[in-house]
This record gives sequence, structure tokens and C-alpha cells, in this order.
Amino acid sequence: MTATRLRRSCLAVPASSQKMLAKAATLPADQVFIDLEDAVAPLEKNDASRQNVVDALVGTDWVAKTKVVRVNDTRTPWCFRDITYIVEGAAPALDCIMLPKVEAAADVHFADQLLSQLEQELSLEHRIGLEVQIEGPRGLMNVEQIAGASDRIETLIFGPGDFSAAIGMPQLTVGAIDTGYPGDQWHYVLWRILIAARAFGLQAIDGPYAQIRDPVGFREVAGRARALGFDGKWALHPDQIELCNELFSPGADEYQRAERILDAYAKATDTDRLGAVMFEGEMIDEASRKMAETVAARGRAAGIQRR
Repeated sequence: MTATRLRRSCLAVPASSQKMLAKAATLPADQVFIDLEDAVAPLEKNDASRQNVVDALVGTDWVAKTKVVRVNDTRTPWCFRDITYIVEGAAPALDCIMLPKVEAAADVHFADQLLSQLEQELSLEHRIGLEVQIEGPRGLMNVEQIAGASDRIETLIFGPGDFSAAIGMPQLTVGAIDTGYPGDQWHYVLWRILIAARAFGLQAIDGPYAQIRDPVGFREVAGRARALGFDGKWALHPDQIELCNELFSPGADEYQRAERILDAYAKATDTDRLGAVMFEGEMIDEASRKMAETVAARGRAAGIQRR
């Protein structure tokens, strides 16, 4: 997989709030992204807001291991300046640029080429990754071409708010499940994003759930994404960080069983020279090993100790 960073919880922080930026630096999210897009009013999309981001990145010790900036989309007059200003001012402390409202591979190509030129001009020692948001019908239609547009891409991210608006869904809460719909109205969208992500070795991240005082609803929405195989979810509040880290890590028993399956299968193939073997009443084979390795890898990344 191209992207190996742990992204169970991805905390969104507005670029215009120095107080929230300072607080976010202390929180145990796997990733923090500072938002220059939706969280900044049009009249404030200027170098003062961009400098807030630079100051926060280079002048702060962050608990989060991955630092990202969401810029404005490529069809706005702000995207070019967002990227160049942030990279020139904070490249050593920046891991990725997040591109919102991506509709075609050309959006990715623009950012990829711009970052390549900046990296050469600044003689950067590390490569800056891309995170790509799918937030509308054109983006979903083109998601396979988008996912393969650059080897900088580390994640595909679902944006439920803009997606709802773009397709005319009668919904007023970002990321909510419509209980009147006979099923999960997001299933097709999430599944298609996930398949495109995995086909190109990328992580898949679910977007926000705006009801920050509703942990039960958050748990349900996040649980559905986790059951499909998503790697993580956005958090809009400190309480959601803890839930993300819990939900997108294997349970202790689940992790221990995955490790036992790997041990049993290794013994069967390496010592007993068998292609399949009974394990705790279940037939396991190479497919079982692959499934167990996925769970075990996530458990190890989350720091779960093996018994």
C-alpha cells in the first residue's frame, strides 16, 4: 500500500482560529488538517490566513504525526496561492496537501506538477503527499482515473456535505444517515471510493459527522465505514477523536485471534507443508491468512500488545 500513515482519526481545524489551532496541537488525533477552504470566509482567503497556517505548522509541537493543509479547490482563484504560500513557508513541517472537490484527474495533475516544481525550487528533502476529496457526482464517476492520476496520492476521502448538496439529497446534517431510507444511502458511494482506493494502494477515509454531541450516531456512521474496510474518519470535536481511534482499531480479542491464525497458518505451511488446516473449528487457508494479516497489521499500527 502506498500510504502507510495511521489515519484512524483525522481532526479538522479552521485556519482562522489561533485558539483552536493551539488546542488541536495537544489532541491525540493521528492526523490534523488545517482548513483553508470551507472554514475560511471568502473575504478572509488571503495571506493573513495562510500565515496563520504556516505559523501553526512551524511554531508548534504537534501530537498528531501527520500534518495536512486543505487548500481551496483548483477551480477557485485561491488554490495556486494556497499551495505555494504554505509549501514555501512550512514545507519541513508539512506532510500532505488535501485537495477538495476533485472532479477529474486534471485537478490532481495540476497540484502534482505544482508541488514538483516547488520541491525542486526549494530543494526539499521529502516529498509532499496528496489527499483527494470526492465530493460530487463527477468526482465519483471519475474516481478510478483520479485515484491513478499521481503516485503522490495517499488517501481518497468522502465529503458527504457537498456530495449531498450536489446530488439534491434532502438532508440538512452533514454525514447523517437517513432513517427513512430502506438501507444505507451512502453504501454505494463509500463502496466505490473504497474499491478505487484499494485498487491503487491508497487509504480510504470517511468524512465528517456534524452532530458533535451525538456519540451514538457517530458510532453508527463510523461503524458502517469501518465494516466496509475504511481506514479512518474525520473528527470535528475532541470526543470524536477517541471514538475514531477506538472504532478503526481492531478489538483486543480480534487482534489476538488474527495473530493466532497467522501463527497456525505459518506452522501449517512451513513445518507441516499443508495448504489448509483446521483452526479453532474453522478451516483456514491462504485467503484466511490475508484476512488475518489485514487485521493484525492494523492492530500493530495501533500499538496493541500481543499476549
